[in-house]
Amino acid sequence: MFRRTKNEPPTASAPAKEGGKGRPTPTRKEAEAAARARARTPRTRKEQLAAQRAARGESSSKVREAMRTGEERYLPARDRGPVRRFTRDYVDSRLSFIELMVPLLVVSMILGWSGSQAAVDFGNTVLFVTLMMIVVDGLFLRFRLRRELARRFPGESTKGTYLYALMRSMQMKFMRLPKAQVKIGQRLPETYR
Repeated sequence: MFRRTKNEPPTASAPAKEGGKGRPTPTRKEAEAAARARARTPRTRKEQLAAQRAARGESSSKVREAMRTGEERYLPARDRGPVRRFTRDYVDSRLSFIELMVPLLVVSMILGWSGSQAAVDFGNTVLFVTLMMIVVDGLFLRFRLRRELARRFPGESTKGTYLYALMRSMQMKFMRLPKAQVKIGQRLPETYR
């Protein structure tokens, strides 16, 4: 119907398609030039290092994104698999005393620096009680996690999951990587396959 001449700019009469790629389709000339540029091997050592650095940067950005979103494909080997995913979710869904460890240790340290002997003794008591509660909470975590893993993943190897869970539970929730995907108290799905 309406024919455009060579010098006439394109009009934006048609609305952008929902879910489209958001950019115009490249011409054949542009696509072939881009393919040649990708296929071109670096000739000098400087070009090789630049290409390796770019590939490393892209790879690490995918890993960082996966750590934030929990996407299984790009996670490091220690975080992959349904057993590790369940372990992460199990630790993240419970409120543990270990998360309160850092604030209590800071309080005991401040009390230890004060000049009063009573404050120092109280700080030492707080420190001792904190450490004992961490040990007790770690033991509860071990027994409950082993029972849940045996129920949900019968016959699968669960080697190293307790240490993985303990190290994750010792971090404050906002600092954990991969980021927590469940809220405290949230019920976990029955299947993790």
